[in-house]
Amino acid sequence: MSPFDVSRPAKPETVFDRDAEWDALVAFACDARPGAGLGIVSGRLRQGKTHLLKALTAALGGFCFGAQQAARAESLHRLGDELARYTGEAPPGRPSRWEDAVDALLALGERGRPVPVVIDEFPDLVRQSPELPSVLHSAYRRLRETGRENRIRLLLSGSSLTVMHRLFGAAAPLHGLADLELALRPLDFRQAARFWGIDDPRLALSVHAVVGGTPAYRRYTADDTPGGRDDFDAWVCRTVLDPRTPLYLEPRHLLQEETDHGDRALCHSALAAIASGCSTQGEIAECLGTPLTDASHCLALLRANGLLYDEPDAFRPNLVRLRIAEPLLAFEHAAVRPLRSALEQQDAVEVWRRARPVFDSAVAGPHFARICRDWVLDFAGRDVFGALPASAAHGSLSDPEQRAGPDVEADVVVRGRADARPGPVLSVGLARWDEVMDLRHLEDVRRLLALLAARDEDVTRARPACYSGVGFTPALRAAEADGQVVLVDPARLYRGDRPDGDGEDARRRR
Repeated sequence: MSPFDVSRPAKPETVFDRDAEWDALVAFACDARPGAGLGIVSGRLRQGKTHLLKALTAALGGFCFGAQQAARAESLHRLGDELARYTGEAPPGRPSRWEDAVDALLALGERGRPVPVVIDEFPDLVRQSPELPSVLHSAYRRLRETGRENRIRLLLSGSSLTVMHRLFGAAAPLHGLADLELALRPLDFRQAARFWGIDDPRLALSVHAVVGGTPAYRRYTADDTPGGRDDFDAWVCRTVLDPRTPLYLEPRHLLQEETDHGDRALCHSALAAIASGCSTQGEIAECLGTPLTDASHCLALLRANGLLYDEPDAFRPNLVRLRIAEPLLAFEHAAVRPLRSALEQQDAVEVWRRARPVFDSAVAGPHFARICRDWVLDFAGRDVFGALPASAAHGSLSDPEQRAGPDVEADVVVRGRADARPGPVLSVGLARWDEVMDLRHLEDVRRLLALLAARDEDVTRARPACYSGVGFTPALRAAEADGQVVLVDPARLYRGDRPDGDGEDARRRR
């Protein structure tokens, strides 16, 4: 054992979940091998990066510097003062250049043992000091070329995904120096239910459709959680619709911070178009009444900041739909934004009474289908679909018998693994948030399978599936017992079918 080996601390009780992330950070910070280490931690705002990194440095006696939006001189002065307090040594003078500040930081790694050093919100420093990444790169290169004994474990964290990608992407100089690249994502729907202390699966789904898996949002409600299904409407009114709570303006703040200095008005309108049902770039541009090039630029900005994601159609790989990644933004732009002026003049209860039907149809319904797709990838057992799923997506088909009619749509299309082509269809399913499903829905799924077979898709192993937020008729349950259909309700989404290890692997892939 190396004389510099450090015992690995257990995760503090103040850190909820994040077991895999904690283990990765501790393994990096406690690595006793000689040589300076560099780690990158990224993730959207409000996901708990700062809390996690402060817990790490506290547990291991490391140093954490939280950057702010400030002029270069102020940041350098703050860093020098905080380093002096950390080391307990009188500073030789405040650093006036980043070269001096970086040398002072790296000197912390020359004390023998590995020491974690965190610069949180690193992009805020780079905006005022564009030379900083090059300074770091040069310092690390000198250390590695001279073979100096140094065990600093420097962690650079940031919420601005566009800046982090530019600084640490595959073509960036610092990318090649990184020993750890960790992305902190929102809690999944099961983790979020435990975090909010909600045992009722349908209530958990409703809350998740509003606040998603962002940990900070519970603090934004002052730990106010709904007392039951009957309390959900009142909870919405006293939290996200109450101007006195941080959640009230969070969608506006989130977009302002995440989109940097882009065209925020166009971004809001684009999100509203997507929340209303537009899903392709052409549909969104037409809804906005703007040229496709302008819409594409706006959408690319939202994608780069993790607020939108692409979902290829399960049956038409060249058709890509845009989805809102943050549930609070979907909730805001579909149900609340059209009534903002009324909300500022009327009682929230009355406004929510008008918005609730929109929430059920345009927010909770699509969100439920998305959670069902997540369940397929993260929690469904290996035997549910006959093979391990590789993808779960929305799919649409034209019906030759209804040439002028709308496409026939499937909410959860499961495909298996394949090399360079779409995998075999393992399942086709419909998701209904507020509808008891019966044999009629099973027949609709079988109709979809027949359409696929007519297009030469191999559906011989495909299992029909029905996903309902409120349940199934006895006749459909009997069909399930006969092996004719896979049925998934909220209780199964939250409590069943998780195979050991598969869920974690799937989340890492996504």
